[in-house]
Amino acid sequence: MEWRRLNGDKIEISLIDAVETTLIREKEAGYRLKVCIGSDSQVYGENIEFATVIVFLREKRGGFMFISNYRITQKMTLKERMITEVSKSIEVAYALCDLLDQYEVELEVHADINTDPHFKSNTALKEAMGYILGMGFVFKAKPDAFASSCCADKVI
Repeated sequence: MEWRRLNGDKIEISLIDAVETTLIREKEAGYRLKVCIGSDSQVYGENIEFATVIVFLREKRGGFMFISNYRITQKMTLKERMITEVSKSIEVAYALCDLLDQYEVELEVHADINTDPHFKSNTALKEAMGYILGMGFVFKAKPDAFASSCCADKVI
């Protein structure tokens, strides 16, 4: 996966190195961080566009994010797409969890899935929640899943 900042600057080093550099810089600046990871997708004809974000929240001081966009050409049901989003987020969370533990940074995985059964995305709620919690991560769904439903949604 290729990563960039919101301003479009490409992250040229490995994701682990970029996150560690960020954690050190923010800690030295006196910030307490929390990291939220989320993904979203949108269907455009034959293609499905995905975005995964790593949101760095500075306690009471705003935040910033790293972004990865990718596209696949494949037919998927809504439920398959929701679980694919969750798996992309878990993949990133799993890669970063030891590093975040080392720097004592909280981690949440956000799923762009509605908790209201009247919404179609709700069909994937149980599986997504089980997947995320089963991997040992903190799970958030809509309306609390801003990393996926707001941040990733805006960069697709």
